[in-house]
Amino acid sequence: DLAMGLATPVSILVGTGRGAELGLLFRRGDALQRLAEIEIVAFDKTGTLTEGRPALTDLIPAAPGFAPDELLGMAAGAEARSEHPLAQALLAAAADRGVTPAPARRVKALPGRGLSAEVGGRAVLLGNTRAMTEAGVETALLAPAAQALAGEGKTPIWLAVHGQLAALLAVSDPLKKYAHDAVAALQYDGVEVALISGDTRATAQAVGRELGILRVVAEVLPEGKVNAVRDLHARGAVAFVGDGINDAPALAAADVGIAIGTGTDVAIEAAEVVLMQGDPQGVARAYALSRATMRNIKQNLFWAFAYNTALIPVAMGVLVPFGGPGLSPMLAAGAMAFSSVFVVTNALRLRRAGG
Repeated sequence: DLAMGLATPVSILVGTGRGAELGLLFRRGDALQRLAEIEIVAFDKTGTLTEGRPALTDLIPAAPGFAPDELLGMAAGAEARSEHPLAQALLAAAADRGVTPAPARRVKALPGRGLSAEVGGRAVLLGNTRAMTEAGVETALLAPAAQALAGEGKTPIWLAVHGQLAALLAVSDPLKKYAHDAVAALQYDGVEVALISGDTRATAQAVGRELGILRVVAEVLPEGKVNAVRDLHARGAVAFVGDGINDAPALAAADVGIAIGTGTDVAIEAAEVVLMQGDPQGVARAYALSRATMRNIKQNLFWAFAYNTALIPVAMGVLVPFGGPGLSPMLAAGAMAFSSVFVVTNALRLRRAGG
């Protein structure tokens, strides 16, 4: 019967079209189905739940040998060629204060840690606690200050010169306007929300508390995001939401990868669902639309099956020997057309879904 054949594709067609109207791009039709089965949504923090435009908030010298502007100049010089959001925060702070970044050479990126460079003839190391620990730099002097800054949701950055701690800097990345609403909407629908971040545990947990996220996976290296997604998968089907180059492997490893459309091309290419705007509420809208589409498909299939089960025997004349009605070919054709019209009409109700 035509209605049976239309039941699924027409709902997916209308559902994906409605998604486009809402700024949700489903790159594959089966993503609609799998998103409805998701039990956990894991968000990367920077650029996904936060603006991705951090600003320098603190600069605490660790020794009297350097002036604050000199320290900022070294840090900005080391980060001058980096496109990382934290690097942009240091460069912006230097520009605001009229500090010229010191010339740097031999810059070496340390993924998930920071970078090393030769700045103005000095060996400079800039990064997180892991970078300092691996380089043997003692940070105990300012560890309480770093812990306090992290507790405020700020990201501590250590600066070492010639193997000695020189300063503690901190940057803060504000949450997106509707980040809390996005998390609340998913939790209201019964979806567990997790936060995955490369930040220190205290910083990530502070952001988690502000958003009402209980499951926080912190201090994750870029290559560790895939393992974090797989660990969450042991608890149920996982959707991962990210926007950066480092998020691409995790987007591919998740049951459904969701990319923020304002992010990198690599992340978008690795995802199955793309939020054309940077609003994280799009995740909740996509989930709601997916569930509505699957309900609609089930309704269509039930109607088509029940309708055919009831009318095919009548069309065959099963009831005629018992004095019941028959069904002429003309009426049968009309009945079949009505079944298809019902399926299409029901599918068109999805045009109001997810809003």
